[in-house]
Amino acid sequence: MIFGILAAILAVLIYLPSFWVRCVMGHYGDDRSEIPGTGGELAQHLIDRFQLEGITVEETDPMRDHFDPSVPAVRLSPENFHGKSLTAVAVATHEVGHAIQFHRKEAVFRLRSKYLPLAAGLNRSGIALMWTLPLIGFLLRAPFAIGMVVGLSLLLQLAGAMAYLIILPEEWDASFNKALPILMEGEYVEKENIPAVKRILKAAALTYFAAALANVLNIGRWLLLLRR
Repeated sequence: MIFGILAAILAVLIYLPSFWVRCVMGHYGDDRSEIPGTGGELAQHLIDRFQLEGITVEETDPMRDHFDPSVPAVRLSPENFHGKSLTAVAVATHEVGHAIQFHRKEAVFRLRSKYLPLAAGLNRSGIALMWTLPLIGFLLRAPFAIGMVVGLSLLLQLAGAMAYLIILPEEWDASFNKALPILMEGEYVEKENIPAVKRILKAAALTYFAAALANVLNIGRWLLLLRR
């Protein structure tokens, strides 16, 4: 009973932030006549304005907005690349914020390159190890060995979740130390839309936080399966 309640709490913790992010992005996702250009055009304009040489703007898959330092490129989903919405403008500027971090070689950007691959790798390793549990149980038939595998897998996934949380300062910097001042000082959005833009930028910054919660919920799912 108690375990079920804890699992339900974990489910709510991941569902609400993700739901809120989707709601915010969708609520402000309609094109507006007062916005003169698309998100892709704004991103290119800002790259030119800040002289971010060698950085391009590309269209990517839906809901996959990101900055890729390996190319390097600002990648925007179709709705933000072609859209003239507040969401398109804010998300495009947020990703350019990451490009600015990269171009200036700011210390905060190193959080992504250092911990994002680590987070993904730890999570994948933990899940892969858990999938070997039936085979290990069949071969060893030892509760202690099975417990060791379960414990190691859960520790790997929890470490992956913590690694996702470590990069939050970089996301916050891209939203509120880069994107928001750019949008306000450059008057790219009207003053009455600034509160909405702040909500969108907050949602953009919390993307990895939601991913970290998803990892924790994944741990809860495994524990539920193991108790059956």
